[in-house]
Amino acid sequence: MQGNLFIVTAPSGAGKSTLVQGLLARDDAVRLSVSYTTRAPRPGEQDGREYHFVGVDEFQARAAAGEFLESATVHGNLYATSRRWITERMAGGHDVLLEIDWQGAAQVRRQFPGAIGIFVLPPSLEALESRLRKRGQDSEEVIVRRLAAATGEMAHAGEFEYVIINQDFPAALEQLAVLVYAARLRFVAQAARNKDVFGRLGVVLTKA
Repeated sequence: MQGNLFIVTAPSGAGKSTLVQGLLARDDAVRLSVSYTTRAPRPGEQDGREYHFVGVDEFQARAAAGEFLESATVHGNLYATSRRWITERMAGGHDVLLEIDWQGAAQVRRQFPGAIGIFVLPPSLEALESRLRKRGQDSEEVIVRRLAAATGEMAHAGEFEYVIINQDFPAALEQLAVLVYAARLRFVAQAARNKDVFGRLGVVLTKA
């Protein structure tokens, strides 16, 4: 039984991480992949929870050893996803969620064509700037850099199957949850999870 692979992408400040945490709180069948990064932890972040925080040398050594499914440079920092962790969880029937940028998403989808892409957009650039400033985690220089990069990042939204506009958080969270639930009802997923039922009913397990 193979689990689904979800990719959630957004420009910084669009609310992607908050939405993902909201989904995990209400759906314990989803496993969140914890990425590796060379950036410094933000206040309140813990190693192994939000990210595996490593130095550049360790990151590059792991990359050279082929440990990463994908990697990308975002705002001057390196990010990557563990290949073994993802494949083991999916093989065990768990749904896995990757919270990565569009560059990493493109790399993952070349290796997992069935991955389900979800892009989160802010309602406006003004709202995006307001959220970046309100969270109080970045310097003015970093905020300016993130805003400058946002337009280019959002230009890749068309590469994803689904788009959520995060204007109202409860509504956006409900939309994300619905996408995850719906994916579990796809023919291939249902056939894998319910072979006995399909067999008793004479339902062919492969589409023509």
